[in-house]
Amino acid sequence: MSLEDRLAAIRAAAHDRIPPGTREIMARAGRDVRASGILDRIVKVGQPAPDFTLPNTGGKPIGLATLLARGPMVLSFFRGRW
Repeated sequence: MSLEDRLAAIRAAAHDRIPPGTREIMARAGRDVRASGILDRIVKVGQPAPDFTLPNTGGKPIGLATLLARGPMVLSFFRGRW
């Protein structure tokens, strides 16, 4: 099964699982985000990520540049639940 097929199946299952009112709120939020112009300001595939600092697992701040000095790294974004 291709990725497109898998994503289509996930969308179809979500359509059946998510109540219509909630789907409309989610759709409106998506339209609002697109209309805001924020998509024109995001980092594109292949571009370097801007430097940022976040707390590590011990609560101490650490920057992306510091981590990259040690070697390649992977950024993973977890959206959580709606």
